[in-house]
Amino acid sequence: MARFKFRLATLRRLREQHRDELRGRLAEAYEAERLLAEQRRGVHDETATLRDVQRQMVSAASPNVNQLLEAQRYGALLQSRDAALGKQMQQVAEEIERRRLAVVEADRQVKALDKLEDRQRAEFDAVQLQIQQKEMDEIAGQRRGAVEA
Repeated sequence: MARFKFRLATLRRLREQHRDELRGRLAEAYEAERLLAEQRRGVHDETATLRDVQRQMVSAASPNVNQLLEAQRYGALLQSRDAALGKQMQQVAEEIERRRLAVVEADRQVKALDKLEDRQRAEFDAVQLQIQQKEMDEIAGQRRGAVEA
């Protein structure tokens, strides 16, 4: 019996490699998003700590104006850093969506080749079954002819 060989196996393998590469890039983008979110949480925590320190400075009997001004400058720096991280997170989110769509498309292409292989394999199996049936019929016919003779 002949063996089935999918003629587009090399193409499917290339598309699988491409899909896997795209998945790796998507994972990198998710990692970048995670790191940015972690940095942003750190900035938010620092901002909250700074506010507490500022409240304590203001509630003191004689607040140090220079320290208050320095704290305000640092607060402005944290605020601008938070805004920059927010912008970066938005860009990364857009990149994640682009990469996710690329992975979906690559996966669709691989699945299309898988379906084609399944269909061709089923057709091959059906043809092989017909060939076997024909051979069995010929053998049965030869035996019947030998018994009658």
